[in-house]
Amino acid sequence: MDQRASLADERNHDHPPLPPHARERLRAGFVSLGAGSLLLAVKFLAWYWTGSAAVYSDAMESIVNVVAAVFALGAIAFAARPADANHPYGHGKMEFFTAVFEGGLVAFAAVMILYEGIHGLVHGVEVRELDRGLLMILGAGAGNALLGWYLVGVGRRTRSPALVADGKHVLSDFWTSAGVVVGLLLVKLTGRTWIDPLVAVLLGGLLCHAGVRLVREAAGGLLDEEDPQLLEELASLFARMPAEGAIEVHETRAIRSGSFAHVDAHVVVPEFWSVQRGHDAAEAMERWVIANWEREGEIFFHLDPCRRTYCARCPLSDCAVRTAPFESRPPVTRESIVGPPWAPGGGREERERARTG
Repeated sequence: MDQRASLADERNHDHPPLPPHARERLRAGFVSLGAGSLLLAVKFLAWYWTGSAAVYSDAMESIVNVVAAVFALGAIAFAARPADANHPYGHGKMEFFTAVFEGGLVAFAAVMILYEGIHGLVHGVEVRELDRGLLMILGAGAGNALLGWYLVGVGRRTRSPALVADGKHVLSDFWTSAGVVVGLLLVKLTGRTWIDPLVAVLLGGLLCHAGVRLVREAAGGLLDEEDPQLLEELASLFARMPAEGAIEVHETRAIRSGSFAHVDAHVVVPEFWSVQRGHDAAEAMERWVIANWEREGEIFFHLDPCRRTYCARCPLSDCAVRTAPFESRPPVTRESIVGPPWAPGGGREERERARTG
């Protein structure tokens, strides 16, 4: 009995339960795949009945939706795995890879749609069964709008780049459907069938722009591009951090790994503190930031001695080495937490002098 319980505990340790946000992301991934497959079937049926180039363009983008949903689901499941010896920063970057891939798929679909639209403009098209096709595309478009808003909402709430990219793509599909409906209505009202492939060409151009934008945003995450919103959140937390003796936070570096964030920052503390006191203070500050942050993440503080140059900014009452009276603490901003230390001769400048001799 005890042996079986021990084995079960060991298996649970090797495969810990997924956190709530990870389960919510997976559930949204399955919803995206199921709903996208249903909408794909509806649109291809509408194309079969109408023969419309614009409807074909809409159906082609739905193929991309389904393929992207499969990859997004796999990326979300992979990104949920905890950090290990081979991936000490976790597996979250996989979500950015998926978002880049999805943007590429959107751009590829746009090229196919442009080809079909130009072919229709040159050779003409025959459009039929407009009433039935309009109703089906209207229904599919409404489904895309609801699905896209749901995916973007879940993605932003759980910090999932893959879900946000998938949701934005699905919302672009909604606008494609709206354009198709407008085009088919104009064909029905005017009888001019050339409007149909013209709409397809316009939609192809819009989709190409959307695909490039998705790739650009995801590439920023892969290249650890600075995230202003993330830094604003950290500045707000650092300003409220209850840590007497933490004089200034500077040289903050934050990278995103999917929904997870890794943060390193320097904190100026009194020079007379012992190593133990500084270590305990840093750990307390790290725990407070993580406990009060809406994101999943980790933070590490590196301690810098004050060197008696921060006295006018330091409100510490029991300082025995103060050389000037306390005046005021400057506001904590995004610029202040990422910049070099305020005190002359500190941090980055000192290291640069030491390196160059």
